Amino acid sequence: MRMPIRNYSIHLRPVLFLLCGGILLLPGMAHAGYILSNIVNAGDPNFNQELAINNSGVIAGYFGDGAIVPNNGYTVVSPYGSSNFTAENFPGGVQTQVTGINNTGETVGFWVDVSGANHGFTDVSGVFESFDDALSSASPVFTQFLGVNDSDEVAGFFMDATGASHAFTEAGGIFTSLVLANSSSSTATDVNNSGEVSGFMTSSSNGDTYGFLNSTLYLYPGSTFTQFLGLNNQGLAVGVYQDSSGNTHGLVYNSLTGVWQTVDDPFAIAGAGNGTTINGINDRGQIVGFYVNANDQTIGLIGTSVPEPGTLSLLVAGALLIGTWSRRRRK
Repeated sequence: MRMPIRNYSIHLRPVLFLLCGGILLLPGMAHAGYILSNIVNAGDPNFNQELAINNSGVIAGYFGDGAIVPNNGYTVVSPYGSSNFTAENFPGGVQTQVTGINNTGETVGFWVDVSGANHGFTDVSGVFESFDDALSSASPVFTQFLGVNDSDEVAGFFMDATGASHAFTEAGGIFTSLVLANSSSSTATDVNNSGEVSGFMTSSSNGDTYGFLNSTLYLYPGSTFTQFLGLNNQGLAVGVYQDSSGNTHGLVYNSLTGVWQTVDDPFAIAGAGNGTTINGINDRGQIVGFYVNANDQTIGLIGTSVPEPGTLSLLVAGALLIGTWSRRRRK
């Protein structure tokens, strides 16, 4: 049974602050983490997903499970309350998902027509344009846009007649297919300002699902199912993986250092297809995504990173040195 959630609300995970010798301590500071907050849309308080966030903190997403409530796209700005949501649906579409946003405010996504066909779209200052990859042999046709950079380059995929997906980038109406070796299907999910493309593919040799950055494949340690769903301009990719028990976890991967990090909402339930999914990240390190709770509700989330202990120590040490220097100057 689904339980109601207060509409358009933001729920902060409880955080305990301790002062020790003038130093602010946070729980879990043995490693870097995130302070997570819920974002709930009244259009469907049981199903809401945050999919992308730009450097201004504007989030792209949608509500509605597509069955009981149709997909309805939107953007939302801080502080993410009821008056900060702006509906964004493709004109004449039956369903719309807004899946990507860049720093100029351009959004991308896909819309579904009455025949069930999926079409990619761009929205520039309220002017919508629809796109289909000519290589799509699916019936009805199937093209989705998932991410966009500041040069209006788009990442996405189309489906063929067998139901396999094929990654591409699009710019100026020209589609460029991404060919990954030993791939039975592939999806491009985002593209940053350097033209680096994130996504995931299924291996034709072992059936494992790999995240990819350009042509390099990645698996979360110990996992055979890893997807990269977004990336920023600082070398950070986000996504989802399944552990050896089949439980789903959000992830952040630093491609510059090779460090993986798990992000689990404390209210997420375990299980494949449930758990936590991290879908987008901006250059400030803010993440967005969603999780499934014990009441089978899909809840949108935003996360703000907590500094590494070493960084916090340096900040405190710097503040103490400045204070000491100021006192000496006064003397």
